[in-house]
Amino acid sequence: MAQTVSGVSITKRVGSKGNTRALRHTLGVVLTYLVLTVGAITVLVPFYSQIATSLKDAGQIAAGGGLSFPNPAHWHNYIDAFTTPGTSFNYYFLNTILIEIGQLSGTLLTTTMAAYAFARLQAPFKDQLFFLVLALIAVPGVIMLIPQYFIYTKLHLTDTLWPLIIPAWLGGAPSFIFLLRQFFLGVPGELGEAAVVDGAGTMTTLFRIYVPLAKPALAAVAIFVFIGQWHDFLAPLIYLSNEHHFTLTLGINQFVANQQSGGGQSTTWNLLQASSMAIVLPPLLVFLFFQRFFIEGITLGGVKG
Repeated sequence: MAQTVSGVSITKRVGSKGNTRALRHTLGVVLTYLVLTVGAITVLVPFYSQIATSLKDAGQIAAGGGLSFPNPAHWHNYIDAFTTPGTSFNYYFLNTILIEIGQLSGTLLTTTMAAYAFARLQAPFKDQLFFLVLALIAVPGVIMLIPQYFIYTKLHLTDTLWPLIIPAWLGGAPSFIFLLRQFFLGVPGELGEAAVVDGAGTMTTLFRIYVPLAKPALAAVAIFVFIGQWHDFLAPLIYLSNEHHFTLTLGINQFVANQQSGGGQSTTWNLLQASSMAIVLPPLLVFLFFQRFFIEGITLGGVKG
């Protein structure tokens, strides 16, 4: 009888502990979703406000309305914004795209080759050079702008797009070299050795064996480069002075300056928000469509040290 009572007591204790764990798990999930919901609202409300304002006319903005969606919506604001006298958004788009192409191709090529060399090739002082690359990650890029400006001035390249493209062809960012090196270290070395046995050279092994396997990491690097360049304001501001060479970020700044040149209170906020969508929307769409590769590349790139 005593044994039976003891067994029932133990069963009750085990069941009580199980219920407690389930309750904690449920509360944890609810709290997690609550925090994520608040974070999502914090991010999405300003984005929604920008869209709503871009579709209002001057009267609707003056009347207030907060976050209310305009009725009717004035979709022609986007056409008006990009055809406003005194701005050249066709040049802004073209220049930004040209810089993106130059930076993407240069960064992907040079960082891939450098990362492969650090990961798989044997050379004197290779480890010391890699530690130097790691040290460069801690150096803010801003402090390099003045020396670079003097160099490009001596080369007569200021007020051209070249100062924004050339650095990508000289090794890209050290952080991308580190990311790709970590990924290449995670690829079985036997694959490269088998290619060498079959007669493949260094470049063939890299581009036929390692690069196809590194697509997730390369996609992550490409997304970083695209978003960083699309939003870059400081470097174009330093190197570019001719409006026909402006990027989108400088173009938006020029748009605001033109709007305020009449007296400081003439900013048409609906057109400003419409033109700003040109900066906000493309990186957002790129990340949404390629986020799987981005997350996979970052995860796999940090597996092996």
